[in-house]
Amino acid sequence: MLTPSLSELHDIPVLGLGTWRSSRTAVGEAISVALATGYRHIDCAYLYGNEKEIGNALRSSMEHLGLRRDEMFIVSKLWCTHFRPELVQKCCEQSLSDLGLHYIDLYLMHSPMAFQQPGASIFPVESDGVTISIDKVPLTDTWNAMENLVDAGLVKSIGLSNCNKHQIVRILTECRIKPVNLQIEAHVNFPNSELVSYTQSLGITVTAYAPLGSPGGFRGKTNLLNEKWISDIGIRKGKTNAQVLLRYLIQRGLIVIPKSVKPERIKENAQVFDFELTPEEMHLLNTMGLNERQFCFKNQMHHPEYPFHGDQ
Repeated sequence: MLTPSLSELHDIPVLGLGTWRSSRTAVGEAISVALATGYRHIDCAYLYGNEKEIGNALRSSMEHLGLRRDEMFIVSKLWCTHFRPELVQKCCEQSLSDLGLHYIDLYLMHSPMAFQQPGASIFPVESDGVTISIDKVPLTDTWNAMENLVDAGLVKSIGLSNCNKHQIVRILTECRIKPVNLQIEAHVNFPNSELVSYTQSLGITVTAYAPLGSPGGFRGKTNLLNEKWISDIGIRKGKTNAQVLLRYLIQRGLIVIPKSVKPERIKENAQVFDFELTPEEMHLLNTMGLNERQFCFKNQMHHPEYPFHGDQ
């Protein structure tokens, strides 16, 4: 199985493997299974703390499968404690070292919110032990430093994550190198339709994280993998709920990065290119969910760059 790519839009494979909350002991096998299945897009981040293990698995699996580096698409992300311009390259170089790579295909600003500089914690907090300690770094200053990474050949392209429309406009107004991708939460329970449409209208690709609604991450939330009305669609197609959920996003023109460390799930998630949803099914999937964001970053709401006030 070879995953299609948006070749006219920066050659990002439509299907990638997410690695958030993939343990260091399990992520290596997940990478190996994914590459053997046909995945060529791996989504990583400094924050996730597993890039060394991902790098080891990439090297061994690529050698075993005879894959060249230019056949792979590796994403990583600048973490919020490194938003000061003088720290941006340091964070990128750490990811490059851990991943064992000479360059990263796409480097994203993980969030628009700068935190206090690196210390004992990647989530520095105030004296209450909960509220994030913020840093006052202009968003465009960080972006300018990311542009320098492209100039230096450390990354091929740069993009944004968890930004709202106004923050995207601010970057576009002052940037020298345009963002090629925006990674945001999007799934049946939170289609994020307005921001997706706006971003795509600018020629910026959109990646949906938590495309299955993050069923393992939030207790008490609706588990889309168990919803009967989605199963009914799947039965008609001979597909699982997960495959229907991923196909829904792909037909909206989004890139998807489902996370799993289970070999059977990784393989299942790849079987989404041999069927289509009807307009009626797409409408149902667009409108039947809760329209509720899962990732609210509540301990960061005091940040002047908090992106979700009014879900702009």
